[in-house]
Amino acid sequence: MGLGPYVAKFLAQEGVNIALTARSEDALKDIARDLTELNITARAYPADITEPDARVELVAQVTKEFGHIDILVNNAGMEWVSRYTDLSSEFIQTMIQTNQVAPMVLTRLVLPEMIARGSGHVVTMASLGGIKGSPYSATYAATKAGLITWTGGIREELRNTGVSASVICPGFVAQAGMFAAYNKRAPKITGETTPEKVADAVIRAIKKDIGRIIVNPGLIWPMIWLDALNPAIMYWVLRKFGVYEFYKQQAADNMK
Repeated sequence: MGLGPYVAKFLAQEGVNIALTARSEDALKDIARDLTELNITARAYPADITEPDARVELVAQVTKEFGHIDILVNNAGMEWVSRYTDLSSEFIQTMIQTNQVAPMVLTRLVLPEMIARGSGHVVTMASLGGIKGSPYSATYAATKAGLITWTGGIREELRNTGVSASVICPGFVAQAGMFAAYNKRAPKITGETTPEKVADAVIRAIKKDIGRIIVNPGLIWPMIWLDALNPAIMYWVLRKFGVYEFYKQQAADNMK
């Protein structure tokens, strides 16, 4: 299971009605049914958001049935740890469409109505990988880096409109999501967080209008500051403490 159900549950606990989308219709319906037990409206909208027409239809359908969209959470994403040269051109393009183009276009589709209404919030799920790209995960890191800088840009552009944007940057997340599927422990220097903490960050970003929230335990802030001062030293630190070896081993495992 990914992070989406956790975020949806935390929003539902705040009284937010939920429109869920993903490719899997059965899983969506199960989640929607569980959410309705929290006394909110939850509906499933199966769609492939990498398809331009599907994105337009999704926003139109949700707007028609819910009246308007108050919050957009861009959570869809994909990752595959491997040598860059082992990725096909088609796979690279699919990852970019899923991780970067889809959230940017969906946001473009919902913003005009939000701005006209003077209310709304866009939350986008990025990653610590977008702050410091790792070997064997370079394409994923590139898409998340794009989302971080894009969010910063539109957030400033939306200032004084009543609409805002936030980006969430989790590190390794245990129990749910892409990292959890590897069934491995994260390197000690990075540590692991939980899906509940990521979902809570989404709520805090909306309530307090926080532009960027990093969700990760341990030494992450000193590492970010060190990287800003001297990226070469930070690369050495990550090699020294086994972070890049972790990715290299996972890439090897994925080739089996």
